[in-house]
Amino acid sequence: MAEEIQKVAIIGGGIAGLAAAFYLQKICKEMSLPIEIKLIEASHRLGGKMQTFVKDGYTIERGPDSFLARKTSMIRLAKEVGMEDQLVPNSTGKSYVLVNERLHPMPGGSVMGIPTEVGPFIKTGLFSIPGKARAAADFFLPRSPEGKDQALGEFFRRRLGNEVVENLIEPLLSGIYAGDIDQLSLMSTFPQFYEVEQKYRSLILGMKKSAPAHPRKQENQDKKTGVFLTFKTGLQSFAEAIEAKLDPDSVLKGHRVENIVRNDNRYLLQLNNGETFLVDSIIAATPHKITQSMFSSYSLFDPLKTVPSTSVATVALAFPAEAIKQDIDGTGFVVSRNSDYSITACTWTHKKWAHSTPKGKVLLRCYVGRAGDETIVDLSDDQIIKIVLDDLRKTMKIEMEPEFSVVSRWKESMPQYTVGHKQRLEKINEQIKSELPGVYLAGASYGGVGLPDCIDQGESAVQNVLEYLKSK
Repeated sequence: MAEEIQKVAIIGGGIAGLAAAFYLQKICKEMSLPIEIKLIEASHRLGGKMQTFVKDGYTIERGPDSFLARKTSMIRLAKEVGMEDQLVPNSTGKSYVLVNERLHPMPGGSVMGIPTEVGPFIKTGLFSIPGKARAAADFFLPRSPEGKDQALGEFFRRRLGNEVVENLIEPLLSGIYAGDIDQLSLMSTFPQFYEVEQKYRSLILGMKKSAPAHPRKQENQDKKTGVFLTFKTGLQSFAEAIEAKLDPDSVLKGHRVENIVRNDNRYLLQLNNGETFLVDSIIAATPHKITQSMFSSYSLFDPLKTVPSTSVATVALAFPAEAIKQDIDGTGFVVSRNSDYSITACTWTHKKWAHSTPKGKVLLRCYVGRAGDETIVDLSDDQIIKIVLDDLRKTMKIEMEPEFSVVSRWKESMPQYTVGHKQRLEKINEQIKSELPGVYLAGASYGGVGLPDCIDQGESAVQNVLEYLKSK
């Protein structure tokens, strides 16, 4: 007697949904499982924030430009889809922090802004003498209360003082989440810092002792290999390579899931075109507010309504090399909130990613928008470009207009893991397990915003789906 075919809907075609669809299809084929997969994406393309603009020899990322090489799930997926040979590391060089109208080199031996070497920290002009003395209090301060979540800002200010936080740690960490570090959860963003403090008491000593290699040696190694990876052909080509491995009949683009209700031990999906699907299990790889909207009949998702999201934009500017009259030896800088600048960071992309820019050209990629300062994202392209150019001309001499510009807006695209995020999510997942068995969440809104983090969540959701279907 033929086995009954079980159906799984994966909603959302970003990297989490793509990874889930790829691995679920792979396992089903290898084990001859009678499971039918449907990947449903509201837009007419897959890949989510992985969008690449290619023009005249330029390869410009509209969203993320790379991923951490030490998070290996993305490398493994690249091998699976035949993209391993397109992976390239970043070229490394000096990085700077813009404070008080000056570009200060990142202090040597600092790990995510935390000093691990005395010499570079004493010599840097980023902090005053009282600011450096306050940071030294970290050697004597007690640990945080065990198990307590707290804001990143609260944690680092207590250990290192306001000056180190404002001029170094905040520009680095908030750039990852485009968030307010006085609201972001320590346990949901950088729990490793809490763990180091609990183990060693001093954050500075702990980071030094827990580093995999001596900072100088590691720095030299990074100059050879880089710590980030991307694809020569752009991140969008990676999404396209994954899609090419999926069964064409399993992908449904340009259709939005508007409502999901439980129907006995299955789920009825209602699409915006009136079509319906009845499925046995669901992976919701969608932003949290969309997830709540789809499951609006179930109050357990209501806490997702209040999770904030920040709007940001990237601005890529292409110039001939001769346009830059005063170049800077480095690959980019981040901007302190205390500085009178609209941009939050700038990457000299032609130096960081040699493949991205034709010879004799310069590519600058700037970032605008962050928690509490998002109105710039709503301005016109011309207004944003003018503001960005005005900021850049304060730090480097640019005498020409760009040959072309690419402005990419990401409205409410950066989920904010505020204090208590981990506990809220655990409670939601517990309630899903009892009220909506067979439904699983994956993606940047839930368990990590990086591309490999999203792949990990997609894979984990696949394992949960398979166990659930087996139990049925």
